[in-house]
Parts: sequence; C-alpha cells; structure tokens
Amino acid sequence: MDAAPHPCPAPPVPGQVPPRERTVSVVTHPEATHHVDGLVGGQFDSTLTPRGERQAAALARALRDRIETSARVAVVASDLQRTRLTAASIGAALGVEPTLDPRLREKSYGEAGGRPQAWLDARFVPPPAVGDRLRHHDGAPGTETRLDVAVRVYDAMTDLLARDVDELVVVTHGFTAGLVVAAWIGMPIEAAGHVAFPVPSGSITTLREDGFFHNRAVVAVGDVAHLR
Repeated sequence: MDAAPHPCPAPPVPGQVPPRERTVSVVTHPEATHHVDGLVGGQFDSTLTPRGERQAAALARALRDRIETSARVAVVASDLQRTRLTAASIGAALGVEPTLDPRLREKSYGEAGGRPQAWLDARFVPPPAVGDRLRHHDGAPGTETRLDVAVRVYDAMTDLLARDVDELVVVTHGFTAGLVVAAWIGMPIEAAGHVAFPVPSGSITTLREDGFFHNRAVVAVGDVAHLR
C-alpha cells in the first residue's frame, strides 16, 4: 500500500512568513561592570568588563561554529551597552550587522538602577507565592512590573518571529530571556507570573522549530560550555 500523502499545508497568510525549520539562539550578555561593582543593573546602562569582552568573543565563536554559513541570519539585541557590545562581537563573527530593539531591555528597577544592591535590598518587596504576581510592584519607585516587561517582550518576539531567516540570535538580559522563551512556546502572558529559566550571564539558550510539524522546542537552556 502506498504511504499516505502528507497533508497539504494551509495557505500562507498575506504579510506573514510561512512557518519552516528555524533556530533561535537567546544570548544573555556576559559579565558587566554592574556585576563586579555590586550595583543594581536593570536598565542602568553598564558596559562589559574586560572579562565580559572575552566572554562575548567566546559566545561569538560558539555561534559561528554552530550556524551554517549558508543560513540566513539576523542578530537583534537590546540597545543597552552591554548587550549592544555583545551583539557587535557576534555580528562580526557571523558577517551580520546587528539591529537594536529597546523592547528587549532588562526589567527596569526605576530609581534603584545603578545604585548599590543594598539600597534596593532595603526597599525590595518580594512577590507573593500566589496571587497576582504579574502586577506586583517590587518597591523601588519607577520599577517595571513583570507584566510591563512581558508585554514589550512578547510584542518584540511577534515581530522578530515574522522575519524571513533561518537563524535568529536574540541578545538580551537574564530576566528578559525567560520571557523570550515564554513567548516562543506560546505561553499566555497571564500564565507567565511564575516563569523562570536558569540563564546565567554569557549563556546560550537554543530554541528550534521543526520544518514539518512546526513544533517549537526548547533544546538547551543556559548553556555556558563555551565559557569554559
């Protein structure tokens, strides 16, 4: 008996890129000055340390080794210095000019940004174990809620996943990266109150969509083997 034919694909929606096999590499920036100075990061515009610059070069080599030269590639980063510099190193290795998207910035800690971590710790209000964690306010004036960050990150990912590329590299921050993954798997924003992934600085999280079923997999989370 002949094998059953594959089902006919649905016609493409005008203006949308048809689903196909693709990989998204979510990169968290490596060591930055606020890490070593004991300062609150968030949207405080710290830069990479010399060690962070070396780690960015290691990230770039790792991505160059795993991405085929024939692939269509885009590199998109938060516009803060530490992610911008990381993306520049990656872009140079891949022969791609990075683009910047402020929607991929880290969560803002408002007035706490750039202050000693102890200043925030004295004012920090931890989120509840249950209840409305999305709209919880951490205590420092001007702090974004988790919902604030999720709305802009989900919006960014909707645009980025419409790009006609085989390989998408997203250079962002630790808190934000978790919401990038949540958007990738289609988690509703209202369900993202507890979502978190172990993504240390300088890590690569690999997401992949297969070319037939178009399932979106989380292949590897927070890989730092390249830093060793």
